[in-house]
Amino acid sequence: MTSSKVPALAARIERFPIAGNFTISRGAKTEAVTVVAEVSRDGLTGRGECVPYPRYGETPKATLAAVQAMQEAVARGLTRQALQAAMPPGAARNALDCALIDLEAKAAGLRAWSLLDRPAPGERTTAYTISLGTPEAMAAATAKAAHRPLLKIKLGGDGDGERIAAVRSAAPESELIVDANEAWTEANLEHNLAACDAAGVTLVEQPLPAGRDDALARIKRPLAVCADESVHDRNSLAPLRERYDAVNIKLDKTGGLTEALAMADAAQALGFEIMIGCMVATSLSMAPAMLVTPQARFVDLDGPLLLEHDREYGLRYDDSLIYPPDSSLWG
Repeated sequence: MTSSKVPALAARIERFPIAGNFTISRGAKTEAVTVVAEVSRDGLTGRGECVPYPRYGETPKATLAAVQAMQEAVARGLTRQALQAAMPPGAARNALDCALIDLEAKAAGLRAWSLLDRPAPGERTTAYTISLGTPEAMAAATAKAAHRPLLKIKLGGDGDGERIAAVRSAAPESELIVDANEAWTEANLEHNLAACDAAGVTLVEQPLPAGRDDALARIKRPLAVCADESVHDRNSLAPLRERYDAVNIKLDKTGGLTEALAMADAAQALGFEIMIGCMVATSLSMAPAMLVTPQARFVDLDGPLLLEHDREYGLRYDDSLIYPPDSSLWG
């Protein structure tokens, strides 16, 4: 590596096969497509990874181009603080924000949490995802994971009562959280919430489409409901307080760890419970998110467990326990 005091930015698309497939209400995928940003200076390199998400109009090609467009700004000494105004929230800013934090921590000889004056993350139990399918297929998949203490169940609308009942029968001891990925309607909302309540589900994530979720404020919710697609950064929190009990913070939505930590503080101040979530990605995406776990009631950072293989120096998973990253990976 050539040492230079002028920061240099490089970026690329990487692909990681998913073990089997990953199915939610919007469809299935067989690989995780990520964009990696690297910022180098003085012989050190900071890295960040993001997952462009079609739900928000993002593509790998456009995200890569958005990161590469920041090369001149990085060469001029772009800081992560200035980055927040230089790019909009989203996957591209996330990759660059995390790369800048990683580089800053390396240059200072500090772990990222010390650099950011945050509590050191410890080991946490992560949710493990069960993909959407028939009740029989989901029960079979759940039976293989029934030893895990926390399962996240992907639902999809019609037939969800049967699905969640089948899952509960296959995992009688596990805590269950549900993710409907905007697939429910006002017509089946109360029925599906009741079915989840009957199955002992702790939390239901994003049952109604973002922007069409007013019904959540008009009904008596029998269990906690968490916003995902309806919430992105601090500015989107306050209007959701009557509709949701929790918020899912994802670095690809907030545009990086810098905003994610600020959002976690703001969410707690408003009385929301916090889930720290992820897209299907490698440990390089999960590592920065670990800094939000001290504030999170729910940790959903199982992305690498769904891949055929993780990247080198990946996070340590001991069944459902996830451990903080080693500095050789990030931060």
